[in-house]
Amino acid sequence: MTRALITLLAALAAGAAVAQDAFPSKPITMIVPFPPGGVADIVGRPLASVMQKSLKHPVVVVNRTGAGGAVGMAAVAKSAPDGYTILMGLSSISIFPVSDRINGKEPAYEMSDFAPIALVTADPTVLVVRADGPYKTLKEFVAAAKARPGKINYSSSGVYGTLHVAMEIFANAAGVQLFHVPYQGGGPAVTALLAGQVEASAQGPAAVIGQIKGGKMRALANWGSERLKLLPDVQTLKEQGYDAE
Repeated sequence: MTRALITLLAALAAGAAVAQDAFPSKPITMIVPFPPGGVADIVGRPLASVMQKSLKHPVVVVNRTGAGGAVGMAAVAKSAPDGYTILMGLSSISIFPVSDRINGKEPAYEMSDFAPIALVTADPTVLVVRADGPYKTLKEFVAAAKARPGKINYSSSGVYGTLHVAMEIFANAAGVQLFHVPYQGGGPAVTALLAGQVEASAQGPAAVIGQIKGGKMRALANWGSERLKLLPDVQTLKEQGYDAE
């Protein structure tokens, strides 16, 4: 799984449907399980604005962070199944119940707790470095990683998230060992790269396009099947000889 699917979900009623007033009749809360600055937040806020105009009721964005997004996801799963609490979720939502069981923990939620509303977008992972850093190409990055096994670090939005998984798939394909530094969302992960706390970062395009266009970051590769329209000069991993899509 190397493509971040951003979806809207709501808590699913366990019992039979009951008669309700016309929907909506009060404000809707959109929970974004990551801090401001990440892909889910960047996409969620304008979507909430559009929904608000269409529904003629407030759609309030709340950043409920923690545990790589699991805290916000669990909050929606446990909310009243009335459609007034919705989740701006990423594809990593399906990973946490599995990873919890692998680690001997009771899952905070199950996928059956949610009802899908819409697929909002699907973005491939992009590998970025600082524009003033030593890596100008993916080839240089891989060479450095082979010369320093386990020493090249990268940030992502959290453990077991889509971006973490994508980077580990790439590392396996490239035959290198990278050191993962998880953050509580894409925003902090991007900030860490800009501050020089990590050497690279795996992100969705929306979280880094401004930094790339502004000359602060350089994209070395994207995990998609084709080049991105926003970044036409950035080669895919497959173009560069890695089967990690």
